[in-house]
Amino acid sequence: MKFTDFDALSFDCYGTLIDWESGIWNAMQLFAARAGLKLVREQALVAFAETESAAQAATPEKLYPHLLEDLFPDLARRLGGEATAAEAYAFGQSVPEWPAFPDSIEALGRLKQRFKLVILSNVDVAGFIPSAKRLEVPFDYVFTAQEVGSYKPNPENFDLMLRKLDGAGIAKPKLLHVAQSLFHDHQIATTKGLATCWIDRREGTGWGATKEIPNQPKTDWHFPTLAAFADAVEAE
Repeated sequence: MKFTDFDALSFDCYGTLIDWESGIWNAMQLFAARAGLKLVREQALVAFAETESAAQAATPEKLYPHLLEDLFPDLARRLGGEATAAEAYAFGQSVPEWPAFPDSIEALGRLKQRFKLVILSNVDVAGFIPSAKRLEVPFDYVFTAQEVGSYKPNPENFDLMLRKLDGAGIAKPKLLHVAQSLFHDHQIATTKGLATCWIDRREGTGWGATKEIPNQPKTDWHFPTLAAFADAVEAE
């Protein structure tokens, strides 16, 4: 298998292109300061992973900002405090402030020269627009949880993307799925027969904001950053 076998790259956005862990951590600070809590970043992110995955499974119809707002009181209690309504609302509205990884813009620009670029994301349409502006590279296709009515790792999200891309002339063998999350993305992408590239942003330092899974799926490529992936594409 070679990179030249593919015509398009489908990306998870948050965790792969956008530094969602820094965004989540920053969004907790208003609550932590008011509650007088000294949070430990890794513990706080693990608590988020557990809370978010449960909320997405229980209420797949909720748009992502509302889901974040509604889960925050439970998350706050896990962190040792009680959240105000204003703090929960601010957390839910924080996605547009989440930063891009330092290498995302430049690497996407290089990849855009060779592939069509696709987003398969767990946010809503309105939430993705500010992130797309941060990334500065136009995407050819964008599929969100809002359109599907469910959240990854629900297989329906991948099914919708594959149907729409096939209708646009991009067959599954010509698509490479690129993502950080083994939980949200790779465990399903591999069962769907997609070629996969793991952007391991955490480089073996734990699961953080991503829910842990017992069995790691086998991916076709593995890079620590998006820039390293782009370098490998150009080297081939």
